[in-house]
Amino acid sequence: MEVRKLILSIMIVINLIILSFGFIFTSSWFWLLIIPFPLLLIALYHSFQTKHAILRNYPLVGYFRYVFESIRPELRQYFWESDMDGRPFNRRQRSIVYQRAKNQRETVAFGMQTDPQAVGNEWAAHSVFPCHIENHDLRTTVGNSACKKPYSLSVFNISAMSYGALSKTAITALNKGAALQNFAHNTGEGGISDYHNNGGDLIWQVGTGYFGCRNKEGKFDAELFREKSTRENVKMIELKLSQGAKPGHGGILPAAKNTPEVAAIRHVIPGTDVMSPPAHSAFASPTEMMHFIQHMRELSDGKPIGFKICIGDKNEFMDICHAMQNTQIFPDFISVDGSEGGTGAAPLEFTDNLGMPLYDALAFVTKTLISFGLKKHIKVIVSSRIVTGFDILKVIALGADACYSARGMMFALGCIQALKCNEDVCPVGVATQQPHLYKGLDVNDKYVRVAQFHRNTLRATVEIMEACGFKTLSDVSADKFYRKVDAIRTLSFQEIYFGNEGKLVNSRTDFESKLFED
Repeated sequence: MEVRKLILSIMIVINLIILSFGFIFTSSWFWLLIIPFPLLLIALYHSFQTKHAILRNYPLVGYFRYVFESIRPELRQYFWESDMDGRPFNRRQRSIVYQRAKNQRETVAFGMQTDPQAVGNEWAAHSVFPCHIENHDLRTTVGNSACKKPYSLSVFNISAMSYGALSKTAITALNKGAALQNFAHNTGEGGISDYHNNGGDLIWQVGTGYFGCRNKEGKFDAELFREKSTRENVKMIELKLSQGAKPGHGGILPAAKNTPEVAAIRHVIPGTDVMSPPAHSAFASPTEMMHFIQHMRELSDGKPIGFKICIGDKNEFMDICHAMQNTQIFPDFISVDGSEGGTGAAPLEFTDNLGMPLYDALAFVTKTLISFGLKKHIKVIVSSRIVTGFDILKVIALGADACYSARGMMFALGCIQALKCNEDVCPVGVATQQPHLYKGLDVNDKYVRVAQFHRNTLRATVEIMEACGFKTLSDVSADKFYRKVDAIRTLSFQEIYFGNEGKLVNSRTDFESKLFED
């Protein structure tokens, strides 16, 4: 017998038995129909509907498929994943953030859990003569000769996450944490909200939608930009060209998250899907872009101006470098985002198949800036899956001067990687605009965790530097970091990303001089 007919037969028999007992014995039996009778109606309905084949063939049992599918991520995370599984961050990575954010014990026992012989395994060469570093506040100064107000930037900062994508309590906690530990908070392209004004230094990101500095037509408004960019807490301005999670697409804010308050900050219509354009309307060529950067520098009274990019077509980045040379307008910094970067919402193909991975992109940008003679003018900031001191030092070895962390800071706030950022139902109140959810995030507790995560991560960074004999950040070099590239070969980052005919160099300064010679 078909399952559908069997289920219908069973439900009909059960209902008939209860009806019979109600007529024969007492009407109290009719109360038992409260469950089987609706189930019978549901089974009958699904037997004739045509949209869901599984429910038509299995009118009631088919629901179990949807139930188990809905809790599949939780079952996998809590019961079947090992500490080294999980994407985009495994349990071991999430745990170290939680431990450092809570100031808990972060040591591990009994030895390494990773396979040192596995392809992709990475390690750094320590020194038999470790050094000692007094100052744990690792910083770099951003601002070239055209900049009137250079900024001393921490090497570890909060990456671009907009109010709207994140809740008001999350943004408040992030900004207060940045203020407590003296590092920078990137606003994301959603503009500057009241929740960004809690003492933390801001890097104001201006995207293709010009949120917070746009006119009624959605174009760049110079006066609005001047008013906000000259605020004391705005230390740097970042012009967003593209981001790693959805390069060439533009930002996405679902209508559910576009509250009247969010809409007022962004100057858009509330309750609508807000789609940032893929390209800027203020410029259409590398040369025009350089002049726009100079315009922004003047409007902001000389604050550091840079741009954010996910590398795609290498020739386009080289065209931008040519424009810098021709115009003699040099951005103060470039933020390089890898294709591994995170986001609240993006099309699958863009997330998985577009853009250059971080290490390849960073090495390319470093080599290109040096070959054009531009590196001395421009600091490089990077982002994408950076949560540990080892992550920080790897990108510095490849030419970065500082880095951002987005999801690491979210973990510090209590994010559990529920993967529901785009559904407005974040269970811990980080990526949602629903009051009953974001009110569960206690700002007074979480901002301290953000600060502690930053402090303890920099402490770990310094400890690795000491073990490797790196007295300063400029001593961190690509020839001291290694990756197993196949079953029998291990190569240094220098060999993998920069070549140099297999010759190792001792410092980034030596590396740059060799590139100039070449």
